[in-house]
Amino acid sequence: MRYYYAEHRSAYRQLLQDGLTQWNDLFGESWTFEEFPNRAFLESALGRLVPGGEVLEYGCGTGPAACFLAARGFRVDAIDLIPEAIAMARRLAAERALEVNFGVQDVCAMPPGSKRYDVVLDSYCLQSIVTDADRENVLRAVRERLKPGGYYVLSTAMYDPDRVYDGEFRYDARTGICYQETTAQSPDAIRLDGTWYLPHRRHLRADGLRAELERAGLHVVSQDGGNVIATAASPTAAPPQPRT
Repeated sequence: MRYYYAEHRSAYRQLLQDGLTQWNDLFGESWTFEEFPNRAFLESALGRLVPGGEVLEYGCGTGPAACFLAARGFRVDAIDLIPEAIAMARRLAAERALEVNFGVQDVCAMPPGSKRYDVVLDSYCLQSIVTDADRENVLRAVRERLKPGGYYVLSTAMYDPDRVYDGEFRYDARTGICYQETTAQSPDAIRLDGTWYLPHRRHLRADGLRAELERAGLHVVSQDGGNVIATAASPTAAPPQPRT
C-alpha cells in the first residue's frame, strides 16, 4: 500500500460515517459543499479559461470544485484514488443535477495516451504527493494532458514558518518533506535515527514550487503562494535544467 492511501481511505470513510461532505469538515471547519477552500482562486481564474472547455480535476475528493465548474458549463472529468470519495462525489453531483464524469484513478499512475484538456485542476492534492518520483509522474501527466494554450490551475499547501512539526512528525527543510512516524515497514518507509517514517506532506516555499513546475516543463503564468496558473512550456523553450 502506497504512503498516500491509508490516510485518505480512512478520511473518506469517516466522512461517510458522519454524514459530512468534504475533507475540511473533518477538522472542525465550517464549510458548505459550495464553499470549498480554493473557490475564490478558481473564480479569479475563470476569465482565463475557455468557456465550456474540457477540464480534468485530479484528487477531486467529493467533487466540490468539479461541480462548481460543471455548474458553469465546463465539461468535467474528475478522478480520485479513493472509491468512497468518488461514490460521494457522484451522489452530491446528482443531487445538484450536475453532470460530471467521475472515476477512480491513481494520478501517480496515470496511463499514457489519454485525452487532452483545456484545464487540469488540482484542489489541494499535490501536497499529499510527496516523493520526487511521484511528483514527477504527476506533473508529467499534467503537461501531457494540456491542450495547446491550456492551463494548469493549482492550489497546494505551502511551507508556513508558524506550522509546528512535532510529536510523530518530522520536517526536512532541505526537501520540504514532512514525515510521519510509522510502525509498519512499507515500501515507502524510510528509517531516520532508528525510527521508521512515511512521507506525509510536501510543503515547499514559493520559489521552490515554481522551480519544480518549470523543471517539469510547465511555464508559470501567475503565482500567489500555492495558487498557481501555468501552461505547458513551448517546445522551443529551453529544456528544464537538471537538479544539482
